[in-house]
Formats: sequence, structure tokens, C-alpha cells
Amino acid sequence: MVDSSSKLTRNSMAFVLAGGRGSRLKELTDRRAKPAVYFGGKTRIIDFALSNALNSGIRKMAVATQYKAHSLIRHCQRGWNFFRAERNEYLDILPASQRVDEHQWYLGTADAVTQNIDIVDSYQVDYVLILAGDHVYKMDYEHMIRQHAESGADVTVGCLTVPREEASAFGVMAVDGRDRITSFLEKPDDPPGTPDDPTVALASMGIYVFSWPFLRDLLIRDAGDPNSSHDFGKDIIPDIVKNGKAMAHRFTDSCVRNGPEATAYWRDVGTVDAFWKANIDLTNFAPELDLWDKDWPIWTYSESVPPAKFIHDEKNRRGSAVSSLVSGGCIVSGTEIRQSLLFTMVHTNSFATLDQAVVLPYANIARHARLTKVVIDRGVHIPEGLVVGEDPVEDARWFRVTEGGVTLITQDMLDRRAASTG
Repeated sequence: MVDSSSKLTRNSMAFVLAGGRGSRLKELTDRRAKPAVYFGGKTRIIDFALSNALNSGIRKMAVATQYKAHSLIRHCQRGWNFFRAERNEYLDILPASQRVDEHQWYLGTADAVTQNIDIVDSYQVDYVLILAGDHVYKMDYEHMIRQHAESGADVTVGCLTVPREEASAFGVMAVDGRDRITSFLEKPDDPPGTPDDPTVALASMGIYVFSWPFLRDLLIRDAGDPNSSHDFGKDIIPDIVKNGKAMAHRFTDSCVRNGPEATAYWRDVGTVDAFWKANIDLTNFAPELDLWDKDWPIWTYSESVPPAKFIHDEKNRRGSAVSSLVSGGCIVSGTEIRQSLLFTMVHTNSFATLDQAVVLPYANIARHARLTKVVIDRGVHIPEGLVVGEDPVEDARWFRVTEGGVTLITQDMLDRRAASTG
């Protein structure tokens, strides 16, 4: 007989893989790993995986870091320090620290777990939930763990249902009528449809559930294989599909929705265009991602800042924001803001305009600046009179302009521009 739901999550741990750079985000990840990138006005991307685990009832977590981890570690220490060991709750941060070999960092996603087997052992858990720390979504992991326990699978893989024509960008699962995985295909040219709907395919979310004793033995064997890349997607999962029992868990069965008719929201904000769009989508009248849901909150580190402030009420100098999100500590001083998202402590000045702008914390927008369809990095000081978003050729001389027409602005870019223009 399978344990109750509360027992399942209580005897589970979440192992979050948060070591990747996310190079497609370009300069946004020059100083921070992708999971530490800001999102939604006050959160970081990793907060979604951690909040899903916490809201699902999981109280034992580990975060494996590697690339430029300081920002991520500091965020976890400040925003996720409420776990109490005396209640058998833990959040361990596991930087790549050459614990196995003085020359060996994390070699792959599976190796990140292998190098910390002793730490996972100390948690004394039955199930391990492997999570990617770089996607934006809401999911009740308890449903997936329960399916894994009841099915007797060796691994259960979280899967998105995507149109077949879009599935070539993913690792795709071919399944039988009971959602047992029969083959795993990495970015196939002709993705297989599902038995119930041949127009859609099942794409891997990079979320896996294992029983810990099974995974522990498998990782030790994999570590001794010189031909392995020690990666879940490339080695571990295909091996289980071939030699064991792998089951698919459909995201639609466990996603947390705005309402019964709402779509299942999942975003990989791994490009500047996708990052900009997902943030700007939050300004919609009824955004698909509900950040106001008190039943499934997204936990984060919240700075102690005053409320947002809007000042000046004169013609062409009116502090205003329409269809926008403005975070705490912002001062909108005589600036017109439309369909934009301002993170904590952004200051804007008189006669400036922002349209479809994503402005990360502590940026300052000087007078008479006109910024359209931009992403502005943390702490950037936009100079007086700067115009971006109206002449893509001129913008591309100094800033990064994406295929989708979004302009990314960092302080280094502005400094180079200032040095060149005298």
C-alpha cells in the first residue's frame, strides 16, 4: 500500500540543478547564473522551482551551483533561510567544491548529484526529485511523486505537451498507451506523437523522480563508466528507458492554474526575447502566470523598501504608469511609463518615457530618455536624452539588439558608448 500524500512529500527531497550559465541570455548572465536572473518584478528564476517544492510539502532541498554562483548563493541565504533543522527541514547550497577530486568540478547534471551522495544519504529520504532551476512555472510535485510510487517505475519524467512541429527543440518521449516511455529522442527531426493525440508530442521538462536507493546505485555505476558524460538527459534516462521502467508524467496533470479553463503555464526564459516577453506578459489585464495567488505563492527574498512613489503632475511631466508593474522602492518622477515592468528601487526622472521596458533593480533613468522595447540590467544608469528602440541600426552600434527587436542595455555597453562618443 502506497504511503499517504503527506508522507510521500515528507520523505522526499528536491535536488535543484542550478549550475548553468544560460549563455543564450547573453550579457544578463555575465555576472550571474541563469537561475539567479531576476524575473517578475521581485523574484529570481530559481524561486519558482523552490516555491513549487515548498508548496508541494517538500521540506528537504539542495541547490547545486557552479557558474558564477555568488548572486545565487546570496539570494538563497537571504530569501530561503527559514528552514529549521530541529523540524527536520533543510536547504543546503552545494557549490562545485572538488569534494571528490581536486581537479574535478561538476562534470554533468548527474555528476552534480553523484558528488553529493553522502549529503543526500544524510537526509534519509525515500524519493529524490531532480529539478532544473531555470524555468518559470507552477507545479504540484506531490502528484508526480505519487504517480511514481504507485506505478513502480524506476524513473518518472515530467513532460510538456507541445505541438509536434515545435517538439524538435526538446528531448522527446515516445510513450505507449499507459504513458510508459518506449524511447527517448534528443531534438528529433520528426517527433513522435502521443497515442491519444498524434498532433502533439511529450517533451522532457528536465524533472525526474527516483527512489533514492535505485538512483544511488545507478549514479555509482555511471561514475565508473569512462564513456558516460554523466548527464541525466544524455545517459541516465536513456539507459533506464532501454533497460528498466520509465514513465511519463504529464505537466497538465499537476500544473497549478489560474482557473479550471486556464492554460498550463511553463516558460523557458532562456533567451533575451523570451525573457522580455514573459516579463511584459505579466502586464496583461489577465496574465497567464498568476503572481497574486495566495494559495500557491512564489517565495523570495523581499528587501525592506518603501512603497512606489509617483511625483509631478504637469503637462509632459507627469509621473504615471499604465498597464505596468512597479515594484517597491521605485520613484517615478515625471516619467510616462506604459506596458512596462520596473523591479525594486528603480528611479526614473522627468520628461523620460518607457514603453515595453523591463528594468531590473536599482537602475536609474535620466531626464528626456526615450526607451522602447528594452531590457535594462541591474544598476544601469541611463544617461540624459538617450533614445533606444527607434533606430535599430544605431542601437546595434552600442547595444545588443535581438532577432525579435528587443534591445539589451548593460552598464558596460553604456560605458563603451560614452568612451567612443567622447
